[in-house]
Amino acid sequence: MAIDPDSPVRLSGRQRLTLVVLLGAGFMLSVDFSILNVALPQMGEGVGLDIGDLPWIASAYALPAAGFTLLFGRVADLYGRRRLFLIAMVLLIVASLLGGFATGPATLLTARVLQGFANAIAIPAAMALLITAVADDRARARVLGLNGALLSGGFTVGALVGGSLVSALDWRWAFWINVPVAVAIVALTPFVVRESARPTGVRLDVPGAVSVTTGLLALVYGVSLRDWRAFAAGVVLLGVFWVVETRAKAPLVSLRLLNRPTVKWGNFGGVVAFVMSTGLNFVLTVYLQDVLGLAPFTTGLVFGLPGLAAVFAGILAGRLIGRYGYRPILAAGLLVQGLMAAPMLLVDDSTTSLYVIVPSLFLLYFGHVTAIVAYTVTATSGLAESQAGLATGLTSLAQQIAVTIGIPIFGAVAASQADLIAGVHLTMRVQVIAIVLAVAVIWFGLRSPSTVDAAPASDAVEAPSR
Repeated sequence: MAIDPDSPVRLSGRQRLTLVVLLGAGFMLSVDFSILNVALPQMGEGVGLDIGDLPWIASAYALPAAGFTLLFGRVADLYGRRRLFLIAMVLLIVASLLGGFATGPATLLTARVLQGFANAIAIPAAMALLITAVADDRARARVLGLNGALLSGGFTVGALVGGSLVSALDWRWAFWINVPVAVAIVALTPFVVRESARPTGVRLDVPGAVSVTTGLLALVYGVSLRDWRAFAAGVVLLGVFWVVETRAKAPLVSLRLLNRPTVKWGNFGGVVAFVMSTGLNFVLTVYLQDVLGLAPFTTGLVFGLPGLAAVFAGILAGRLIGRYGYRPILAAGLLVQGLMAAPMLLVDDSTTSLYVIVPSLFLLYFGHVTAIVAYTVTATSGLAESQAGLATGLTSLAQQIAVTIGIPIFGAVAASQADLIAGVHLTMRVQVIAIVLAVAVIWFGLRSPSTVDAAPASDAVEAPSR
């Protein structure tokens, strides 16, 4: 019997409270990430870091956030997702207090490393708890849509509020603002969030954990700092990880899971969405300030206002996926994101270019957020509950790696041209071509007969036609 995708989804009171806590945690983490980016110059000045050393503040966070996400996603499956989530929140409180009271570079960078670990632990655990809190496929799609909307809103709110907060108070409040929210989450979680079931007789694959974690750390370090020896070492270590997993009795990541079309192509779609968006935002930021001469606050408005409009995409995307399935919505979201880079081929050194950029960003961000929700649903659909932490760890890993490599890739593309305007034009052409090709690959990749997004047989429903 088919289920009407427009019929109301009923959630219990406890489910609603669970969603409030978990969605609130995700919103807080996205606001925190955005505010701290805005506060980087004042933060560096406050602890005596030179401008050239500011990237270390971002790298100190990115390395553990990307390198350990997959490991902690699996650890959450084995030892309890709620337990790991609470550990992450406590670690975030400690890191935020430490960062806010930092008086030197070592303390500040230590705080950022701890925040990266907190993110690597919290995101896969929270996402796994989120997708297992509701059994109905339509409800799950809508919840993930709301999550995407809140994450987008968090990044935007952080960018808009961050400058005002730092200017009115102090850069230290960019850290301290987390503390009361995280304390409230820690207090509520034991009462409203159920602990996940833990498998018996399954041990952590230590060789797999070591090889994949060191490989990801080397890979992210190599890309972030353009150290190609580290990058090559990362590739070799990930190759070692692949060999280890083929021989392990209880692998950290089942190769069968990685070969599943929904996991493989869903996460590929996420990488494309984030690499392109991160690279485009970076190149446009440099263009707006260096060519058009806009102040940082005005630049924030150029990105922030379209970002607020894109919040609605997350809510709408969940409903569209419930009606049409994830495959067409993922493809459509990516296509809109890519094609909306095309009008920016018209930009020049005149401020009238803003009449092209701002409307394009409204639609581009709408497509981007739609693609984010769709890739998350795609990559976590139809899996056993015991694999939820690992699956959400993979989606988080896709995001972290993509955000890390987007700026170096498109920074190099723009720098290859004689002037910045020509660099912007080349960037936009690459964006359009790359996304159109990626959509074609994803569309055919998700046609595999083994691609399913139904629930397990015990609670399956007839899925919408693809």
